[in-house]
This record gives sequence, C-alpha cells and structure tokens, in this order.
Amino acid sequence: MARVAEYVLDHSQSKSPGRYGRPKLTLPEAQQQIFDFLLSIVREWPPEDVLHEFEELFFHSTETTGSGSVSALYTILFANNPQEFHNTLKRSCYILVNNWEVNRQYEAICTFVALFENPLLQRYTLSPTLKRLREWLYSFSQSEDYRELRLFASRFSEEAREQPWSARYASYLLVPQYTNVENPIEQREAARALSRRLKDKFKFELAMYTAHSQAPVSRHRKLRNPTKLGDSVLRLIKAIVARRGEFSHRNLAHLFLEQVKELHYRDFKKSLLEYLVYSVHQADLVKALKQHLGHKLDALYPEHDESEVDRSLQLRTCNRLIDHLMTEDKRTPSQLFTLMLSQGSSLSLAIVLLKLILICRSAHPYLEARIADLIRYYEQFPQEQCAWVINFLEVFQVTFAIYAENVEYNLISPETSTPEQWTLETLEACRVFSRMVRGYDLEGDRDSNDVTES
Repeated sequence: MARVAEYVLDHSQSKSPGRYGRPKLTLPEAQQQIFDFLLSIVREWPPEDVLHEFEELFFHSTETTGSGSVSALYTILFANNPQEFHNTLKRSCYILVNNWEVNRQYEAICTFVALFENPLLQRYTLSPTLKRLREWLYSFSQSEDYRELRLFASRFSEEAREQPWSARYASYLLVPQYTNVENPIEQREAARALSRRLKDKFKFELAMYTAHSQAPVSRHRKLRNPTKLGDSVLRLIKAIVARRGEFSHRNLAHLFLEQVKELHYRDFKKSLLEYLVYSVHQADLVKALKQHLGHKLDALYPEHDESEVDRSLQLRTCNRLIDHLMTEDKRTPSQLFTLMLSQGSSLSLAIVLLKLILICRSAHPYLEARIADLIRYYEQFPQEQCAWVINFLEVFQVTFAIYAENVEYNLISPETSTPEQWTLETLEACRVFSRMVRGYDLEGDRDSNDVTES
C-alpha cells in the first residue's frame, strides 16, 4: 500500500506546475520560494516545528505549511540537475543553522544535522521522483559540504569530545567556508561568526590562565590551560612578549613599510627577505630561508620588477610566500614547512608568518585557509604521529593571540635592568600581565580599501 501511495504521489506531482493554477516556476524562482519559506518559519517558529517542516519537505516531499513549497521542490527535482539541488539544500541548511546559532539554539543545530543520517535515504521506493530525491539527499550526506556542516555542529554537541584531534582547531577549519565566495552567504556568515567566537574564547582563556597561574593561590586550584603546551606556554609567552620597544615585531613592520614605500618591486623583494629573516637566530635556519624564499622571490612576478609596489602586488607577494612556507598545492605540506618543523623551529615559523601579516593584514584569511589545508592533510594520521604539527599549531595560536588580538601582554621584571639586558634567568623571573584593550586587531573589520586575493 505504501508503494502504491508513493506512485500516486509521484504521478500527481509530475503535473505540479498547473496543479495550483499558477504559472510554472523557473528554477531560480523555485529556489527562492524555498529559501523565503524557511527564513520566515525559522524566525517565528519553535525549532522543533521548523525541523518537522524541513523533514516533511525535503525527506518526504509532502505538503507543508508553506503553500507552494513542495511545488517549488518538484520544479527543482524535474530540472534533473543534481548540482542545483545540492546548492539549494546547502543554502537551506545554513538558513536554519545560522538563525539558530544567532539565537543560541544549539540543540536544534545538532538535531538538524543528524537528520541526514536517517536510513530512509537508502530505502527503496517505486516512485522515480522520490528515488531521485533520496539519492540526491544521500549524496549530500556523503559530501564535503555535509562534513563542513557536521564540523559546525560539533562545537555544540556532547560528541565533540570524541571528535578527531583536528576538531580542536575548528576556528581554522571554518575559514575556507567563509572565504569561499561560492558558498551561500548564510554559510559564510555562520562560519565567520563561529570561527571568531572560538578564537575569542581561546584568547580570553589564555589571558586568564596567564594571569592566574602566576598567583600564589593558583597552587591550590586547578587552572584551565587552553593550550596543549603545558606549563611551557608561560615561557613561550615571555619569549614572545620580551621583544618590546623599537625591536618589537609590530614596530619593525612599520619601519619596513616606511622604508620600502618608493622602492621598485625588485628591490622590495630583496628588502622583504631581509626583513623576514631579521631576528632569526639559528644560522642554519636563516640560510634555509634565504635559499628557499630568495629563489622563489627572484622568480616572482618578474614583469613587475621595475614597477612600484601597490597594495594588490604586496598582497599577492605575501600570499605566495605563505604558500612556500605552508603548502604550495593547498593539499600537502611544502618542503620548507616540513624542514622547519623537523628542526624544531615552530616558533621561528610562527614569527615569520606573523611578520608577513603585520605588513599585510589582508593576507591573514589566506594564511588561516592554508593552516586549514594542512590540518586536513595531517588529520588522516593518528594524533601521536602528528605531535610536531600539533606543537606548531599551538605555538601559532599563542603567537597570534598575543600579537593579533585585542589583548595586551606586558612583562614585569623584578630587576632594574632594561629588556635589552635581560638574560634567560631574568626572563624566567618575570611575570606576565595581560589586559583587554581596543585598537589594533589583525582580524577586525577590513577597511573598505583593503584588497583581497585567493
């Protein structure tokens, strides 16, 4: 009887363009009708009712409260374009997820994402149209887009504790979602908001741990260390913050930009290499950086060698250097990345990347997208085999939390010597203080004149 009902439903819906006495919808009109319907109910209805309507529409293709929504869905199905259906479903998902996330209805997000694990998607049906619908739904459930949706939801789920080690770095894994202009605006906004919130959470917890771990009372209570670096994170913070005054990385970046204002591109590239290796203390590492990056820079955009450097050319140059330092094919680690980490130079690599971002703020999303590429590559391996990569990711997070966020870290020395005179023993005795500030933030809203490049 159920199979007969499916046949009747399929036969009747095949005439849907004239079924309600309306003119036949175009594909864009049908998509927009579904988007408008979902947007209207998610803003007004309880999540459980929205979930029911979504399931009735997409999983059972039965009439919903939204008059014409099933007709719109059948218009999309009869177009026989799997990619257009996929795009429609993807945007529909993020319309709901984005609104629930804004309203902190996290349980609804987790329940919604779990809908796509319904065995119904692989159930046999006599109806050709329902068969097509279920096949396309199942295809979506096996896609990278659904994987990204699960990543988003995992931050609100109890099952997040059982996620692979890479889930710890979701703030970076979300970056490709909001930098990809082909993604629906709802997905991009949701991914950007969650990524920023995760980074703010890490920044705040790091500042709190830094402040309280040095207090005598901390010996009697367990403090949450947001890093995987253990107590060594305090030594790392001190080493980074110790570069103050005229020798701070931020001031050196300002000085570099002043000095190269009127240089031709050929000379700019030479000065850029010297700027990047300045303050790198390991002679072997300086040699490796000059050898690898120098060769790449010499061959980079030779047609502009006699031109002045504008913001677009500066951005493209920084992005290409990020490629050489991270991943040149956006899939596998670069030779220089592997070399530096195998030599235990995680901090040096993080500082070189920081120096690039300090002179070209617009390159920051591109850098984080390459971080995501590397995490995706290494997540295929067990955590114990990725210890050196995880160490770099932790060092990178701490470095950028100190320099790139709106928290100010300061060192207070018990001695009267200046920072330039500090020894390792003096640095160890210093205390770190942090405070929230307004001002320079590498991840703040871009100026309207900022340029972008993929």
